[in-house]
Amino acid sequence: MHVHAHGAGGTTRVLKISLGVTLAYIVLLVVAGIRAHSLALLSEAGHNLSDFLALLLSLVAVYFQSRPANSSKTYGYQRAGVLAALVNATSLVGVSFFIFYEAFRRLQHPEHVQASIMMWVAGAGVVMNGAIALLLYRSGGDVNIRSALLHEVGDTLSTAAVIVGGWVILATGDSWIDPALSVGIGVLILWSGSGIVRETLNILLEGTPRGMELEKIALAIRSVEGVNDVHDLHVWSIGSESHALSCHISIGDIQLSMSERILRDVKARLLHDFRIDHTTIQFEHAICEVAHGCVIPVNDPQEEHHHHH
Repeated sequence: MHVHAHGAGGTTRVLKISLGVTLAYIVLLVVAGIRAHSLALLSEAGHNLSDFLALLLSLVAVYFQSRPANSSKTYGYQRAGVLAALVNATSLVGVSFFIFYEAFRRLQHPEHVQASIMMWVAGAGVVMNGAIALLLYRSGGDVNIRSALLHEVGDTLSTAAVIVGGWVILATGDSWIDPALSVGIGVLILWSGSGIVRETLNILLEGTPRGMELEKIALAIRSVEGVNDVHDLHVWSIGSESHALSCHISIGDIQLSMSERILRDVKARLLHDFRIDHTTIQFEHAICEVAHGCVIPVNDPQEEHHHHH
């Protein structure tokens, strides 16, 4: 059971609607930004273009993730979504540096900005981004949807800032406010982009999933009745919402039916406590030969705490 199953159809529809609306708004921002000489509006267009990419990649990822596994792709295409998020986030970092460069140029040579156009267009954007963010928020927590949602929330905030900026320019006539705003928007883009780069790289490098601790997982397995010890423990993510685990568990010299019960209990505990649904567990009666290479050493329980600082 994977989390995507709860409504890939609904998610796809939300993403398609969002894509159409975002594209229309990007066109409006570019036209208005050029007419009003506003770098903040053009930065918003860049910001929204990055959203458009985020949404498009999420759509592609949802399509890939719903494709079944086959003999050459035994885990299916779940990593496709993770790769998509990585590519998107990296492009975002590029966009933000371009904005910084433009803003620096504008601060040296200020241009007259038509603040009223800025405010109207930004007002339309707040309504649109807010609506899309709400739709996405209601449709799930996968890393792709989450990255798209992060964008929309960031957009709603930065567009609101553009309205305030337009109002201040109208009141004071200071044109430097426009490039200053675009720097703020650039920082937002950079921040959200680098966060997603970190998370996706962790998945692709088979790192322990965000928010999980090996020690806690090992303790949970050890607490199952019949388990003597656990070692060679590995936990990783296949996609953003599906986690896998492999380990060696040493048990007493017992009947097969009893070891079946231990296996069932361990699996149930892992699913319930850590949402780990894909497990490969090897039972052993003797001490593990690869003990020296094990992630969690085999020792007397009272010695255990010396190893995990």
